[in-house]
Amino acid sequence: MAAGDVTRRASITAPSMHRRPSARRGSLIKNPQTQSQEVPWDIIDRCALPIVLCHALAVVLSALLNAMHISQISVFTLFLWFSISVTGSLWFYHNLQVTAAGKAVLVTGCDNVLGNALARRLDDLGYHVFAGFQNKAGNIDADMLKEDCSGRLHTLQLDITSETQILSASLYIVDHLPEGAQGLWAIVNCESWCALGELEWVPFSVIRRAMEVNLLGPARLVQVMLPLVRRARGRVVLASSILTHVAAPVRGVHAASMAALDALAACLRRELKPRGVDVVVVAAGEYTTGSAWLSEEKLLEQARDMWKRLSDEQKGAYGEDYFEQALRSLEKYTKSADGDLTAVTRSLSDGVTRTFPLARYTPVSPREKLKSLLAEHLPRSLYEGLYSD
Repeated sequence: MAAGDVTRRASITAPSMHRRPSARRGSLIKNPQTQSQEVPWDIIDRCALPIVLCHALAVVLSALLNAMHISQISVFTLFLWFSISVTGSLWFYHNLQVTAAGKAVLVTGCDNVLGNALARRLDDLGYHVFAGFQNKAGNIDADMLKEDCSGRLHTLQLDITSETQILSASLYIVDHLPEGAQGLWAIVNCESWCALGELEWVPFSVIRRAMEVNLLGPARLVQVMLPLVRRARGRVVLASSILTHVAAPVRGVHAASMAALDALAACLRRELKPRGVDVVVVAAGEYTTGSAWLSEEKLLEQARDMWKRLSDEQKGAYGEDYFEQALRSLEKYTKSADGDLTAVTRSLSDGVTRTFPLARYTPVSPREKLKSLLAEHLPRSLYEGLYSD
């Protein structure tokens, strides 16, 4: 499968390219009473290393006290005392939030469910929100967002691959900043172009488009908006994917563009740290990186068109059965019940609202988290032996 031909004639596109139900109509934001329990990976990631260090410190201190005959206190007692103290301090530190009053946030990709839901959430929290739509004119979601939210929310025409629209948006934001605001508190990029398919199958126009939307567009957006963010000593929040750490067939183009964005964010974080600007990456699971809301009919239609585009030699090399099998492996992305965006929206919101945000949030399933950790720390040959797709 390939995502998104530039002409949009047979392409599996990111959610921003097709009409979907809005967040208020409840397609992918599950009801709080029915959603599955979220794993608090952000808290675990923040506390894991300090707790390990607490144990190491307890071992060393206990040995010294015993050797010097000062105390016979056990390692466990010291570890427990250190852990409670450190965990309590980290919990307080983790939950500190900035004041929303007088702070403005730009959210791109509000055509898609994720950006739309985030704009609503930030508006509910009291932020001034500039919601960017790739196609604002005649967009029902834009009209509903404006109608449902407070007067603090502004909708913008903003295609992040358009230099003109980025510059126009920056001028509009400057003119409509809340009173007393020194600049833009945060940029949150939720725009995504999801390209699915083995590399040989994907038209080059699709690869170019994926890079324009997932890497070049966000880079140019940050360049233009950064002076405003720097004046507010705010932050840049970028939506990425867990696929950057987990290699998998059929997802190569999308994973490559997301990995490039991750690398850019890592360098940008070090560049902006001396200037008081945080850079946050939210690496979501596969179901929330642009493909959770594909329709099965569209998927099949685009697959048939892609098969027609292949040469006779390519069709013979892969075979229709293999192509069909690859297609069926993507059917899970058409099941909207699996696409709960609650954890991802919360992570993006935390990147904006926390006083001390994490550098990287991973709102993923336990299985994806384990796979990512193994991919990072196991020898490559062993990992590929365990996960031979």
